[in-house]
Amino acid sequence: MKAPAILETTLRDGSYVINFQFTASDTEVIAGELDRLGFPFIEVGHGIGLGASEAGMGQAAETDEGYMRAAAKAVKQARWGMFCIPGVAKLWHIDMAADYGMGFVRVGTNVTAVESSRPFIERAKKHGLFVSANFMKSYAMEPREFAQMARLTREYGSDVLCVVDSAGGMMTADVEAYFEAVREVTDIPLGFHGHNNLELAVANTLRAVELGAAVVDTSLQGLGRSAGNTPTEIFLMALQRKGVSVDIDPLAVMDVGETYVKPLIRRHGYDSVDIVSGYAQFHSSYMGLIREFSGKYRVDPRRLIMAVCAQDKVNAPRELVERMAQKLAEDSGEVYTARFGLDRYFGAEQDGQS
Repeated sequence: MKAPAILETTLRDGSYVINFQFTASDTEVIAGELDRLGFPFIEVGHGIGLGASEAGMGQAAETDEGYMRAAAKAVKQARWGMFCIPGVAKLWHIDMAADYGMGFVRVGTNVTAVESSRPFIERAKKHGLFVSANFMKSYAMEPREFAQMARLTREYGSDVLCVVDSAGGMMTADVEAYFEAVREVTDIPLGFHGHNNLELAVANTLRAVELGAAVVDTSLQGLGRSAGNTPTEIFLMALQRKGVSVDIDPLAVMDVGETYVKPLIRRHGYDSVDIVSGYAQFHSSYMGLIREFSGKYRVDPRRLIMAVCAQDKVNAPRELVERMAQKLAEDSGEVYTARFGLDRYFGAEQDGQS
């Protein structure tokens, strides 16, 4: 096994957990620690990415430019970068970030909307940025069709294609299927971003490494949207158990995670909504609609999630969610929906996707 480059996403994906409230000071301190520890890629900014606060998708504690200044000040060895969803971000955001010395950008689109990424990838490459094409909800497209999208993003100029388990429901066999399908049609380097709804993020990330992943995502203490991401600390130790060294001291990483991130985690035990979201492959950014209609029609939000995903794993249109809720209500008893804590899910980035 070849050691992968670890993209540390605590300061970006982890910001969902605190309603995007990492400050510029927080960013400077934690990014500086990650840089000192030797992580080659450090992602910062609003969880939804460039332009999200301006687009009304959750007001971050700092502006995009503020995060850029903080990262540029703190990161001396690694590349720092930000997330970019076409339709939320604008091309000028790429220009501004490049002016601040950003080293990489991740252009995220639903796997069904890859074409929208082209102008952003091309603009980033003009600035000499390292570009990762993140195919959100990778599981919503069959591997062979997914591979054709991989060829497309390679043509656009992407340096790496990231397979994204947005709902945390992929199995290791699924990771294999997507990697192998891509390998049959293009030589683009592959990455993996896993969520942990079914507690498979570490196993899936390790399998991606076994399959030759060039870049994999982790976050301190697993801090991230929904059930979180692959925990950096556990992943590093698991790599060591496999005899793979990435020249990062896992004990020092644990110290940073326990000092700066563990105090932010309020959740205890396992959340049934997260588990069902992983099983059904439901993207948590639609949780606001689940909350609205499960409450209105007094139906179990978990059953509503499963019913919606049986129809569509990419989008959750308002009409579909309400229709499924109405259907479930016909056979439903009284449900106390407040116990599910659906208000803890932040973000509406999928509103910018088709």
